[in-house]
Amino acid sequence: MFRKNIIIKITIAFIITAFFSLQLNAQRWDVPSNKKAKNSYIKFDNNTAKSGEEVYTKNCKSCHGDVGKANGNKTLNPQPPDLSSTLTQELTDGELFYILNTGRNAMPNFKNTLSEEDRWKVISYIRSFNKKYVQVLSKTDPSKSKLVKINMNFNAATNKMNLSVVANEASGPVVLKDAEVMLFVSRYFGKLQIDKTIRTDKDGNATFNFPKDLPGDSIGNLTIVAKVSDEIYGEIESQTKLTIGVPTDKPSLTAKRAIWNVLKLAPWWIIITYTSIVLIVGLFLVLIVRNLFRISKIGAQQ
Repeated sequence: MFRKNIIIKITIAFIITAFFSLQLNAQRWDVPSNKKAKNSYIKFDNNTAKSGEEVYTKNCKSCHGDVGKANGNKTLNPQPPDLSSTLTQELTDGELFYILNTGRNAMPNFKNTLSEEDRWKVISYIRSFNKKYVQVLSKTDPSKSKLVKINMNFNAATNKMNLSVVANEASGPVVLKDAEVMLFVSRYFGKLQIDKTIRTDKDGNATFNFPKDLPGDSIGNLTIVAKVSDEIYGEIESQTKLTIGVPTDKPSLTAKRAIWNVLKLAPWWIIITYTSIVLIVGLFLVLIVRNLFRISKIGAQQ
């Protein structure tokens, strides 16, 4: 009997340990070694932390909760960590930046919704909860991003888009080697990424496979957006319009009445329902005020 109780206790302890180990591993990220060493070009101070708090409140608080209060969304699995925790604060700035960029599971990626500056400011806010933190600044000079030129060339025979990235320095052109490049096409509700993220070769080139059946406007125009991230020159974005899509002579999604359109072009049922609700609520409030006035008047007469 004694031996049986010992075995049961050991089994329970093993299950509990395994459960917490799985939870801990679920919160760990496999960050590429070349991303871990990335640092911010922005000096972290009270002002950047305050700006970062505003960005955090709009984009992160609903899941992670208030930093330092462990009141994150407990319905998610894995549960988002409190970002003041040791687990988070032991990560490098590069790891935190990578996590913000890529996202996973319920956490979205913020690379295309927040600017690089805003992403670093969020990290500045997170680091403000770590008194032992010492910042290491990056060599990136964002003012030099203006020197960078992104050239796009489309090969209709192979349906490939080639991008060459060059910085026009005073000493002469400098090709951006091993820079991260992403290609997008603007759509009604955001940007559609084309192919995967690619790094430029030794000549500053990156080649993307382009879809053959991507709808354009009535003559096939597409708005192409290229984003480049470089260790020295920072993030650069360039866009151009090319006639490489499938001509599509259809009314735009905002030309007719639809639930995503502006008020004057919303479906009639939404306009009627909304107006009816407003009128009913307004009438209800008028009746409440009227009754309160009558009660007050009766009380004054007694």
